[in-house]
Amino acid sequence: MQITKGMEYFIAGFSMLGQKGLKRFVFIPLFINILLFGGSLFFLFDWLTQGFEYLNNALPTWLSWLEWLLWPLAILIILFSYSMVFTVITNFIAAPFNGLLSEKVELHLTGQPINDDGFTDLLKDVPRMMGREWTKLCYYLPRAIIFFLMLWMLPIIGQILWILFTCWMYNVQYNDYPFDNHKISFDQMKQDLKGKQGLSYGFGFAVFVLTAIPFVNLIVMPAAVCGATKLWVENYRSNYR
Repeated sequence: MQITKGMEYFIAGFSMLGQKGLKRFVFIPLFINILLFGGSLFFLFDWLTQGFEYLNNALPTWLSWLEWLLWPLAILIILFSYSMVFTVITNFIAAPFNGLLSEKVELHLTGQPINDDGFTDLLKDVPRMMGREWTKLCYYLPRAIIFFLMLWMLPIIGQILWILFTCWMYNVQYNDYPFDNHKISFDQMKQDLKGKQGLSYGFGFAVFVLTAIPFVNLIVMPAAVCGATKLWVENYRSNYR
């Protein structure tokens, strides 16, 4: 089943994190994710704590029980909404390192380098990589606003659509790295991913679930890059040789 296969590609990414020759390329995106994601969650939790203290002081005593109801709701919103938004921002910052990691994973899997560029050429390619991330961000933001509004306005249907949209965006975010390494346009990449929707949504759903798990989500980014590259090699690479 294609959905299951897509999930397996993401899980396979975890097994590559410790592979000889890849570990040093995993470290930088992993460090960026831990620093930014972990730090921001700390400040967000502190902000929520202060907010609920203010709310608790403002509420009459007989409504103090609302705090116990609102805390789980706030945590769910953070896990399933904030995680996606922050992942987009983190990947924007880590794009050059994620692209390099994807390139090395492909070399590990195929034995064939994508190009023979040195470090200087890699630096020259950074503006193009950042431009690609900007394209993804412009694709994501207007759709995220629409689906986020539907999340709150359409019971059940809105929640389902938000989850599907989030899974699709995780799929686009990470599968784009190997496509971009081969200079394949963003529109062509989306078309290819839509052609194998079972793989796409299976992969995105696996990322979605593990991103919502505290601490585990800190290593999701490099694992997803590795898994997406393996997915590219086995399903799309032959189309562009």
